[in-house]
Amino acid sequence: MTSLTLTDIKKSYGPVDVIHGVDLRIEPGELVVFVGPSGCGKSTLLRMIAGLEPISGGELRIGGQRMNDRPASERGIAMVFQSYALYPHMSVRKNMSFGLETARMPKAEIGQRVQKAAEILQIVPLLDRKPKQLSGGQRQRVAIGRAIVRDPQVFLFDEPLSNLDAELRVQTRVEIAKLHADIGATMIYVTHDQVEAMTLADRIVVLRGGKIEQAGTPLEIYNQPANRFVAGFIGSPKMNFLEASVSRRIGKEVELDLAGTQLVLRNDDAVAFGVRPEHLKVGADCGTSLGQMTVTHVEQLGGQTIVYGRFPDHQQIVATLDGQRSVTTGDQLPLSADLAQCHVFDAEGRRAAALAA
Repeated sequence: MTSLTLTDIKKSYGPVDVIHGVDLRIEPGELVVFVGPSGCGKSTLLRMIAGLEPISGGELRIGGQRMNDRPASERGIAMVFQSYALYPHMSVRKNMSFGLETARMPKAEIGQRVQKAAEILQIVPLLDRKPKQLSGGQRQRVAIGRAIVRDPQVFLFDEPLSNLDAELRVQTRVEIAKLHADIGATMIYVTHDQVEAMTLADRIVVLRGGKIEQAGTPLEIYNQPANRFVAGFIGSPKMNFLEASVSRRIGKEVELDLAGTQLVLRNDDAVAFGVRPEHLKVGADCGTSLGQMTVTHVEQLGGQTIVYGRFPDHQQIVATLDGQRSVTTGDQLPLSADLAQCHVFDAEGRRAAALAA
C-alpha cells in the first residue's frame, strides 16, 4: 500500500488549460473515485498519474517519490481500461502472464501469481480458454487479473464497467469492492456513474471543468454537498432545485416565497431551495409544507413510485415514494419535507449554512 500526493497539478494542450491546479492526497489502501460529467478532466487526471500524459505543472508523488518525469513502467502502477484489450490468440493464463514473461520473471513465480489472481477473481476454470469464449464480465475480470499479477503499488481503473450490461455492471462492481477488501491496495477509479461512485468509494472526488468541486466520503457528499453542482450530480433522481424569492429579512432570518408557500428560515443567504426526491413526503402533517403538486407522470418501480409534477408556479418537482402508490396523472398531492434534510444555496450556487424552521 502506498500514498499519492497531487500538488497544484496542471495540464495544458497548447494554450488550452484542461486541469487547473488540482491538490489531492490519497492515503495508503484508500479507494478513491473520480466522478464527474464528460469532459470534466477525470480520465486526463488518471492518465497523468499513470504516466500516459505529461504533467504541465505541479508535482506528483507516489509513495513519497516525485514521479513527474518517470516513465509509466517505473511508477509501480497497473491500469485497467474501459476496453479489455486482451490478446485474442492467447489463453487467459497467457494473457495474465505475458507482461511478467516480458519482464523475464522466473516461471515458478509467474505461475504462483497467476494462480493467486485467478483464485481471487474466481476465474481458475477459465485459465485455458481464449477471450472469445468468455462473457464480457469474465473478460473484464481477466483484465483486472492481468493488473493484479503485477503486484502494483497503485491500481488505476478507467471506467472499467462501461461496456457491460446492467446486471454485469452490478456483479463486477461488487467484485471490485471485494477485491479492494481482500488485497487492501490503493485504488483510483474513474467513472461518470454516480451510483458506482457512491457504492465503491472510501472517498469521492467530484470534478468539473478540470477542478475539484468537492472531496469527501460518499455520505458527506450526499448529505453536505459543497454547492449546487455537487448536489445535483450526486443522487438519482437528482435533487430538486426550487427558485425562491425573498419576501422579507429579519436579522439572520429570511422569509422565502417558495411556489406560493411562505417559509421562514434561519439563513439570510438563501436564494434557491434544494430537496432530494426521496426526502419528500405526501401529506401536510409530514413536516414543513412545501405546497401542492400536480402530477404529470408516474413511474412504478415495484419497491418505489417516482412521481413527476409541478407546483402552481410551474416549477418542476420529483418525489420518490416508498412502495406502490395509487397515483395517476392530474392528481393533486400536498408535499412536505423535514427542513433538516433540505438545503439552501446562495446566488453563486454555494450551499449555505444548515437551515432550520
